[in-house]
Amino acid sequence: MTNPIEFGLDTFGDVTANADGTPQSHAETLRNVVAEAVVADQTGADFIGIGEHHRADFAVSAPEIVMAAIAAKTTRLRIGTAVTVLSSDDPVRLFQRFATLDALSDGRAELILGRGSFTESFPLFGFAMRDYEVLFEEKLDLLTRLLRDEKVIWHGRTRAELKGQVVYPRPERPLKAWIGVGGSPESVLRAVSHGLPMMLAIIGGDPGRFKPYVDLYHQAWEQVGTPSLPIGVHSPGHVGPTDTEARERFWPGYKAMHDLIGGSRGWAPLQIRDFEREIEHGSLYVGSPETVAKKIAATVRKLGVQRFDLKYSAGPQQPGVLLDGIELYGTKVIPMVRDMLA
Repeated sequence: MTNPIEFGLDTFGDVTANADGTPQSHAETLRNVVAEAVVADQTGADFIGIGEHHRADFAVSAPEIVMAAIAAKTTRLRIGTAVTVLSSDDPVRLFQRFATLDALSDGRAELILGRGSFTESFPLFGFAMRDYEVLFEEKLDLLTRLLRDEKVIWHGRTRAELKGQVVYPRPERPLKAWIGVGGSPESVLRAVSHGLPMMLAIIGGDPGRFKPYVDLYHQAWEQVGTPSLPIGVHSPGHVGPTDTEARERFWPGYKAMHDLIGGSRGWAPLQIRDFEREIEHGSLYVGSPETVAKKIAATVRKLGVQRFDLKYSAGPQQPGVLLDGIELYGTKVIPMVRDMLA
């Protein structure tokens, strides 16, 4: 590999559990997220992404505040969202919040923009689901103009027009933003049309099935006449001392999360055989450091990506388990993958 691969961690702030399995409070979970980021900073991860949700099983609804707390306690870790639900946010205020965070963190802020896989924010903030497409399209267009230009002239259906106003504070350097892609050609082409790097959310199945989207991304940039921007992958997993321990630690919380979400989406309850099959052949990166490192290296080679983010939280895990997994990822997995790809 000629370019160094970046390694990140993602969390949605899944509500953590006590040793007896009872849920911790949202407040405890938020403090845990900050502590997890500190360990990530100390052990070698390049980035941590904080998700945005508006439901009981996730504690983070205001990721930039959590990110500011992380910035104050870390020195090198880049900090971003995973993802910002752009459709129900205001692009101008979002730009201001990230410009502020970028200043306070000395240039470590990143946005990952997406629709999100949940829709609770739409009724919460007064948006209609019938406007799902136009909200994202218009707000993405406005935000990318704000990222690019100092004075923006813009008008649309979803918010007040801009007539050349300057939005403050002004960042010292261009803010870095990615677009999250769940797996459609339209999303891939949207990333290119807005001039953004692409983060692939691969949460199930063989990651190789996303190769056509990677190829399409490169082809679209080639047609534009510009070198491709980076591509990243976000996938769930957990690193344990051994394969057996990793599976035993991760399974109960992962099943609880899967079955809770699946109950509203018509999924069948998760079976242990499905969990194991996803580890062996799909996109669950669960196992010992060597097992996880080999799987990440294979995905990087297969797709030719420049970043891999491990979504380390999944359902009601215990804080100590999460911290152990982060430490093993930073101190063991990342160096192994770098050696494998060297």
